[in-house]
Formats: sequence, C-alpha cells, structure tokens
Amino acid sequence: QVQLVESGGDSVQAGGSLRLACAASGLTYINKVMGWFRRAPGKEREGVAAIYTGTAPTQSIYADSVKGRFTISHDHAKSTVYLQMNGLTPDDTAMYYCAAGRVFTLDSASDFYYWGQGTQVTVSS
Repeated sequence: QVQLVESGGDSVQAGGSLRLACAASGLTYINKVMGWFRRAPGKEREGVAAIYTGTAPTQSIYADSVKGRFTISHDHAKSTVYLQMNGLTPDDTAMYYCAAGRVFTLDSASDFYYWGQGTQVTVSS
C-alpha cells in the first residue's frame, strides 16, 4: 500500500522559510517522479516542483512562480522528498500536497497517481 505523508507546514511571516517533507512508503521503482502541488482557497491546483529520481544526479522542474525561491530534493535512503521554501510571500499560502507518478511534468496532476493528505502553509504579511 502506497503512503505519502507530508509534514512541515506552518504559519510564518513574509520573507520566512519552511521545509516541507514527504515520507513515502510502498512505492515501486516505476514511480520515479515525486512532485509538490498546492491549492490556495478559490484557486486552481498548481504544480510547484517535481523531481525525477531515476537519474543521478536527479532532475527537477519548478513553476515560474517559485523559481529561485523553492528547492526540491530527494533523500533516497529515507524515501523522503523535501521542499525547501525561502522568501515566502502571502501568495504562497496554500495547502501543499506531495504526489508520486511516472511522468516528469507539472502540467498535469492526473499524471500523478498517489497523493498525500496535505500540509498547510500560511504566510502573513
């Protein structure tokens, strides 16, 4: 059984940093793409960052809105994916979800088959 468990969400001031973690279990070697998505109230779900763990070094992609501020990384030994978020702004306020799939993309959430329950990030000005 696949499980993705997110942690690290919190309330911070603008300009602050957070590190989200997603502990994965039960994934097969086929699901080599891990991603972070977010959904803010009243907005569409947005792909934030994804990492392809099938190569060394890993490859990563980012939404334009977070490039230069967010970094996705993967700890293979711990089966955990991280999202380091720096320079947070109120626009980053959302529920953040970890997801696993086979297609290296942020364009389609439907390419991710497994999802966590989410962790809330709130950024105040």
